[in-house]
Amino acid sequence: MLPSSVGILLAWTAGAAGALALERLPNNTLQLPPSPPVYGFACTNAFGSLTFTNPVVIASPPGETNRLFVVEQRGRILVLTNLASPNLTVFLNLFNRISGGVPPNERGLLGLAFHPGYATNRYFYVFYTGTATTPVPGGTNALHDIVSRFETSAVNPNQADPNSELRLLVQYDQQDNHNAGDLHFGADGYLYVALGDEGGANDTWNNSQTITKDFFSGILRIDVDKRPGGLLPNPHPAASANYAVPPDNPFVGATSFNGLPVNPASVRTEFWAVGLRNPWRFSFDRETGRLYCADVGQNTWEEINLITKGGNYGWAYREGFMPGPKTPPAGFTSTDPILVYAHGSGTNQGFSVTGGLVYRGTRLSQLAGAYVFADYVSGNIWALRYDGSLVVEWQRLTGETGIAAFGVDPSNGDILMANQNLDTIRRLVYSSTVTGAPLPPTLADTGAFTNLTALIPQAGVVPYDLNVPFWSDHAIKSRWFSIPNTNLTLGFNPDGNWSLPTGAVWIKHFELELTNGVAGSRRRLETRFLVKNAAGAYGITYRWGDSITNATLVPEDGMEETFVVDAGGGVLRTQVWHYPSRQECLLCHTAQGGHALGFNTAQLNRDFDYGAGPTNQLLALSAAGYFDAPVVGAHTMRRLAHPTNQAVSLEFRVRSYLEANCVYCHQPAGTPQSLWDARITTPTALAGLIHGPLVDPAGDPENRVIRPGSLVHSMILTRLATRGAGRMPPLASSELDGEAILLLSRWITNDLPAYQTYQDWQLVHFGATNAPNSGPGDNPDGDRAVNELEYLTGTDPLQSTSFWDFSVSRVGNTATLTFPEIANRAFRFEWAPQLPSATWTPLDVPDNAPFFSATNQPGVIRDPLTSSNRFYRVRVAAP
Repeated sequence: MLPSSVGILLAWTAGAAGALALERLPNNTLQLPPSPPVYGFACTNAFGSLTFTNPVVIASPPGETNRLFVVEQRGRILVLTNLASPNLTVFLNLFNRISGGVPPNERGLLGLAFHPGYATNRYFYVFYTGTATTPVPGGTNALHDIVSRFETSAVNPNQADPNSELRLLVQYDQQDNHNAGDLHFGADGYLYVALGDEGGANDTWNNSQTITKDFFSGILRIDVDKRPGGLLPNPHPAASANYAVPPDNPFVGATSFNGLPVNPASVRTEFWAVGLRNPWRFSFDRETGRLYCADVGQNTWEEINLITKGGNYGWAYREGFMPGPKTPPAGFTSTDPILVYAHGSGTNQGFSVTGGLVYRGTRLSQLAGAYVFADYVSGNIWALRYDGSLVVEWQRLTGETGIAAFGVDPSNGDILMANQNLDTIRRLVYSSTVTGAPLPPTLADTGAFTNLTALIPQAGVVPYDLNVPFWSDHAIKSRWFSIPNTNLTLGFNPDGNWSLPTGAVWIKHFELELTNGVAGSRRRLETRFLVKNAAGAYGITYRWGDSITNATLVPEDGMEETFVVDAGGGVLRTQVWHYPSRQECLLCHTAQGGHALGFNTAQLNRDFDYGAGPTNQLLALSAAGYFDAPVVGAHTMRRLAHPTNQAVSLEFRVRSYLEANCVYCHQPAGTPQSLWDARITTPTALAGLIHGPLVDPAGDPENRVIRPGSLVHSMILTRLATRGAGRMPPLASSELDGEAILLLSRWITNDLPAYQTYQDWQLVHFGATNAPNSGPGDNPDGDRAVNELEYLTGTDPLQSTSFWDFSVSRVGNTATLTFPEIANRAFRFEWAPQLPSATWTPLDVPDNAPFFSATNQPGVIRDPLTSSNRFYRVRVAAP
C-alpha cells in the first residue's frame, strides 16, 4: 500500500554534521591484490583406493551429509558411509534384472534418485534396462526401459529391500543405445526422467519430433505421490497407475505440435521437454532452479541445453545450431542450445558430452556458480557461466577421459566424477599451478592496522556501525571501510544499494565472550576483508588463534574451531565457530545484496562518534566527501530498527531483521526459488510473507512462509529455529538466534491474527473488494480522507465524523505539529510555500524521522520556521 496523505494550512532541517567530525584521508598501506590468485585444476581419487565397476551415478539422499551412493552400470548400488574414512557396502544388487550394462554397451542400471521425503518414507527410484513383456509388437520377453520405486529396509538404512519394487514406467525399446536414464527430483517435488530417441542413427524409429507416440527423446515430469489434482496418464502400454501427470505439464490438452494437429487423448502428457537425442545427464541448479542438460550429438555437434517447460530442442531436425538429418515441417520451432562444441580432439572439442552440475560448494571459489561438465572421449573437463540469457565464459579446467557422470560430495559440496576408465570416483581439486599476486599471509601484512593489539586502523581506514547487525552466533563485531583513492566516491541511493568503486575494502572483526556478559572473557576469532573489484568482490579472513598480536590467513576452503562457553548459571555449551571459505563469502556478498552487506542507507542512518561527539554517519560521510553528491534530508530516510528496541512495532522490527539477514537472497533479483521479498522498501502487504506460498511446503499443504497465528505452519520461523540442514540463514552459523525467534514468534501469534490487508478492510466496510466507492482513492463519506488513508489510520470510511487529523500552532519562530501517532504506522510531514504546489518537501528534523511506534501515542514535531508561509501535509505508511 502506497503512503496516503492529509493536509492542513498554516517545518525538517538536518543537524549539522559538525566540522571535522570526519576527515577523508587517502590510504597507501593496504596490500590486498585487486583479485585473488588463480589456481589450475586437477583430478584426484575422492576416496582413496576404493574402486567401482563402471560407475555411472553419484547421489545422496536429501539433507544427508555423511553418506554417498554410487551406481554401477552392471546393476549394483553401493553405499559409502562415514565419508571421512569411508566404509563400502552393497545397498542393492539388481544384476539379475539388468539387460546389458557393460560399456561401451549403453544399457544397464542408469539412474538413481531419492524421494524428497526419503528420511521418512524410505523411497528411492531407479532407471534400468531389463527384460519385460508389454502388449506391443515384439514386446514379449524383450528389452524395456524401466523406472521403478524401491524402499529401504526399515531396520537397516544401508540396505534396500529388493522385494519392494514398484514399476512406474515399462517401455519396450527396440535398440540397445540412446537409453539416457538420468533421474532427478525438482524443487517442485516431481520426478524428472531423461530418455533418448530409442537408438540407431538419424532417429531410426521416428521418436524425436512426436508427442503422441512413445516416451522417447525427451524429459518426462511425473508425480510419484499422486497429489490431489493430478491427472491420469493417457492410455499407453508403458504407462501405469503408479504415478500421476502434473496438471501444469506443458502438453496437457495440446491440440497441435510443430504446427500440425494432434489428438489430446493421444498426447504423452508426461513430457516436460522434447527433441533430445540422448540426454546424457541433467541436473538442477539448487540456487537458480535452472535445469541443465547435455545432449550427445551424432556426427558433428555436442550440446548443452537449458531445459524449460515445453521446450523443443530440435533433434532430428537440428543438430546444434545446424540442420539435422530430417526435414522439419513449416510449423517447427526449437530452442537453441546455450553452448555447442564440434567433434574433434582439441581443447574445445570432443565426441560424447557428459552433463555436469553447477558448483555450489564452499572450497573452490573460482568455480562459484559455474556449470562444470566433461566429454567422455576427449577427456576435456570444462566450466561455463550462464548469465540467464547467454554463456559469458567457457574455459577448460583439466582433462581426464571416461567421465560418465558428476555428483556432489554431501559433506563439503565438492564436485565428484564417475570415471569408467579408472573405475573410481574422482574429485575436482586445485592443482599446484598458481598465477597472480599472492594474498597477504598474515593480518599484519594486509596493512590495515597501525597497532594490531589495540586494533588501531591506518589513515584512510574508517570505522562505522550498523542499526541491525547480521546474526553471527553471539559474536561481537567491529567494522571499518576504506576507499584508498580519494578521487573515487560511493554512489548514494536513499532506498537501494549504493554503487561501490573498484578498490574499496571492508573489514569486519569478530570476538566472542567465553563467559556470557563478561567483557574480560572476550576471545578474538577472526578479521575478515571484502575487496571490491571489477568482477564483483572477493573475501578472505584471518584467524587469531591464541594470539592478540597477529592473525593468519585461513585456507580457501575455510575451517572450524570449537569453544566451550559459560552460558551462566553453571551451564556450559560447546560452540563450533566456522571460518568461512572464500566461496562462502561470495554466496552472501552478491551483486543483488550490494556486495558489501549492510553498507547502505537504512543500516548506516544512525549516529556514530568519530571523535568530536555523536553525529549522523550519513551526514558525516557526506561532509567528508565520500559520496558522489551531498546527502540531503538524512532524517527523512529509512533506518532499520534493532530487535530489542521495544519502542518500535513488532512488524517493523521483524522486517528490519529480515532485511539485515535475508535480503541478499530473498528479493526479486536473488534466488529464483525465493517467493518472498525481504527488502525493507517492499511493503509487507506486497512482500509475499503473510500466507506466502512456498516452493517446498515440506510435505504439508498448510505450510506458508508465515501463517498468522500458527508457529507450526510458519516455515520462516521453522527455518530460523532449525539447526543443521534447512537452517536459515544457511551459512556460517551453528547457534540459534533466540532473540529473533522470540521476536518473530510474538509477531506471528500476537499481532498477525488481527492483520488486515487493504482487501480484508474493503470486505469489512464495503462487503466486496470491487464494491462502488471502495477504491483506495475514493472518499465516500466526504471527510477529506480517502479510503487508503482511512485504512491506514483505522477510521471509518462511511462516517464523515471519523477521520484522522493533525493540528499546528506557532510560538515565535517555531511551528508545533501535534497528531495522534498510531501504532505500526509511520508519519512523514511535508511542507510547501504555497498552494497549489507540485513540490512538497519533507521536514528534515529529527522528530520527523520515519518511525513505526509500538503503541498509540501523542506525536509532536517542531519545525524551526525559516519562511513566512508554510503549508503542511502528512504522509502515512504501513511497514
